[in-house]
Amino acid sequence: LAQLDWICFDLDNTLYPLSNGLWEVIDERIQEFVARTLHLSLDEALRIQKQYWREYGTTLSGLMAEHGVEPGPYLAYVHNFDVSPYMGSNPRLRALLTALPQRKLIFTNASSEHAYNVLRVLGVEDCFEFVVGVEEVDYIPKPDPRAYEICREKTGVDPQKSMFIDDLPENLKPAKAMGMVTVWVTASRRRAFEFVDYYLTHIEGLADIFGIRLANEASR
Repeated sequence: LAQLDWICFDLDNTLYPLSNGLWEVIDERIQEFVARTLHLSLDEALRIQKQYWREYGTTLSGLMAEHGVEPGPYLAYVHNFDVSPYMGSNPRLRALLTALPQRKLIFTNASSEHAYNVLRVLGVEDCFEFVVGVEEVDYIPKPDPRAYEICREKTGVDPQKSMFIDDLPENLKPAKAMGMVTVWVTASRRRAFEFVDYYLTHIEGLADIFGIRLANEASR
């Protein structure tokens, strides 16, 4: 790990836990957008939402490919809301990020605006050199390898000297193929993958990987 120059972080359900309820709200807003845009019932919209997520990587990609939906209105509806009821400032996360000497970036399938909103509420916006949202990679979502290449080109990340952290194992596979060290953040690990190097139950466990001691360990 001493050779690492970069750490690439996913955002949703990685920097904050799935259990805080934010992702449920995002998921519901995606469902509502699909129902309204395609004139479907909520039940049928949910089916289409999950089908496109499986087939295209994100619901947005499916809507763009199958229905010519413009990404702007989708991202505005799905992500533009106050996230502060679901999380607050996280001093331990900030302490971890500031203790890590590597350069850091966010690489998310969400919009960069949503990413900045979350980072501001967590109190860690200034810890990241780049925020790469889906619009910065031409709306090509992870785990499409093209998205990783565009991210690399725009940030100058050297995959051979980088760590990639995500809550979805399928997003780690292309990163590993590029030569990155991979970390899966999962509260309920069900299996091992040959392309995953480290497993964490929460992002603060990254301190253990790097031998960093955070204050108030007993309060974890």
